[in-house]
Amino acid sequence: MATPSLTAASAARTEDARPQLEKKTSALTVVVFCAVLALGLLFTAYSLMHDVNQLDTPVTTWTPFLLLGVALLIALGFEFVNGFHDTANAVATVIYTHSLPPQVAVVWSGFFNFLGVLLSSGAVAFGIIALLPVELILQVGSSSGFAMIFALLIAAILWNLGTWWLGLPASSSHTLIGSIIGVGIANALMHGRDGTSGVDWAQATKVGYALLLSPLIGFAFAALLLLALRAFVKNRALYKAPKGNTPPPWWIRTMLILTCTGVSFAHGSNDGQKGMGLIMLILVGTLPMAYALNRTMPADQALQFAAVAEVTQQALSRHTPQAAPAAPRQVLSDYVRSKEASAQLIPALAALTGNIGAEVKGYGSLSKVPAEAMGNVRNDMYLASETIRLMDKKQVGHFDADTQDKLQLFKQQIDNATRFIPLWVKIAVAIALGLGTMVGWKRIVVTVGEKIGKTHLTYAQGASAETVAMLTIGAADMFGLPVSTTHVLSSGVAGTMVANGAGLQMRTIRNLLMAWVLTLPAAILLSGSLYWLFTQFF
Repeated sequence: MATPSLTAASAARTEDARPQLEKKTSALTVVVFCAVLALGLLFTAYSLMHDVNQLDTPVTTWTPFLLLGVALLIALGFEFVNGFHDTANAVATVIYTHSLPPQVAVVWSGFFNFLGVLLSSGAVAFGIIALLPVELILQVGSSSGFAMIFALLIAAILWNLGTWWLGLPASSSHTLIGSIIGVGIANALMHGRDGTSGVDWAQATKVGYALLLSPLIGFAFAALLLLALRAFVKNRALYKAPKGNTPPPWWIRTMLILTCTGVSFAHGSNDGQKGMGLIMLILVGTLPMAYALNRTMPADQALQFAAVAEVTQQALSRHTPQAAPAAPRQVLSDYVRSKEASAQLIPALAALTGNIGAEVKGYGSLSKVPAEAMGNVRNDMYLASETIRLMDKKQVGHFDADTQDKLQLFKQQIDNATRFIPLWVKIAVAIALGLGTMVGWKRIVVTVGEKIGKTHLTYAQGASAETVAMLTIGAADMFGLPVSTTHVLSSGVAGTMVANGAGLQMRTIRNLLMAWVLTLPAAILLSGSLYWLFTQFF
C-alpha cells in the first residue's frame, strides 16, 4: 500500500512545482503591445517613403507599393510567427525552474531577441538567399519573383502555425529552407527542366548538415555538460526539481537567467536574419532604384571599385586567348544555374567585370546610378559574385595567386555594394520577432517543460540545455549557418533527461521526430504547389 501513496505524493509534488501559466494578461500590457506594434508599422512605412522621396523619382503607379506592402506584411508575419513558435524554447527552462515568472520571462526574452536582430552580422541573411533559383533572384521584381516570395513565406507560416497548434517544437529554419527548395523544384519543372536543377544543392547540403547535426550536438553536449556538473559541482540542490513555486538559490537563478538571455539573443541574431534576407529581396524587386545598390557607399570607394574591376578584367584576360562572347550575361547565368563550366566562361566573366567597372566609373558613385539602370547593374554584380564564388569552390580556371587575390577583392567590393541591410529593416524585423515572443508561447513551453522527460526539469538540466543551445546557435551565426533553436534546445533537454536517468516520454519524442522528418517534404510540397498556383494569377 506504500507504493500508491508514494506515487500520489510524487505526483502532488510535481503538480505543486508546475509554474502558473494561466495568469491573464493585464490591459496595460495589451495596450503597450499594440502601441509598439503600431509604431513599428508606422516606422517601416515612414522609412520606405523617406528612402523613395530622397530619389526624386516621379511615382507613376502605386501598384509596386501595394505589392511591396503585402509582401512586407507577410515577411514580418513570418518573423512574428517565428517568435512565438521558436522562442518559447528559450524561456521554458527559466519558467519551469521558477527562475522568472512566465510573463516576465517572455518579455525579457523578447527584448534580447530584439537586440540580437539589431546586432546580427547579416551573413545568414544572404546565405538563405543563395538557396533561391538564380533566374528568380535576377527577376525578383517580375510576376514569377512575387509568386516565389509569396509562396515560400505563406507555406512557411502555414506549417509553423500547424505545428504550433499541435504543440510540436518544429523548426522554423527547417520549414523556410524546405519552402525555398520547393519553389526551386517547381520553377525548374515548370520550365521543362529536371526538378533537381532548380536548387543549389551544394548550398542546400551545407545548410542541411547544419540542421541535421545541430540537434545531435544539442543532445550529446547537453548530456555531457550535465555529467560534468555532477562530477565537479557537488551541490545537491542543483540536481533536484524545484520545491513548490519558490525560486532557486540566487546563484542558480542567475545562471539560468543568463543562459536564457544568451539563447534569446542568439535566436534573434540567427533567425531574424532569415526575414531580413527575404525583405531585402522584396525591396530589390519592387524598389530597385532605392535598394538594388548600397547608395551610401562613398564616391572614393566607388572609384576604387572601378579600378579593382579594371585590373581584375586584365588579369582574367591574360588567362584566356578567346574573345569575349556576344552575350556574357547569358554565359554566366547558365553557369550559375547548371554549375557546368564552358570555354566561354572566363572571357565572359572578364567582359562583364569590365562592363561593371566602366558603369560605376562612368556614374562616379553608386548614388548617381539612374533609377532605370539600378536593377541591371545589380544583376550584373550578382552574376559576377556568384560566378567567382562557384569558380573558387570548384577550382575552375586554375588561376595564379595574384589573379585569385584580385578576383576575391573584386567579389568583396561587389558584396559591399549589394549585400547591405538598412537599419530600418533590422528594426522592423526586431520588433516583429520580439513581439512574437510574447504571444502564444504556452503550447511549446508546456511540451519542452513537461512532455519530453518523465520527471520535472531540474536546475542543472535547464542550465546545461540552455548553455549548449546558446553556444551552438552563436557559433552557427558566426559561420553564416541557419540552425534551429527548437531542435537544439529540445534535443538538449532530452539529452539531460537521459544523462539524469529520468527517461523520456516516447510519445512526445516520436511526435517530435515525426515533425522533424515531415517538415522538409511538407514545406517543399506546400510551397511548390503555392508557387504554381500564384504564377497562374500574377
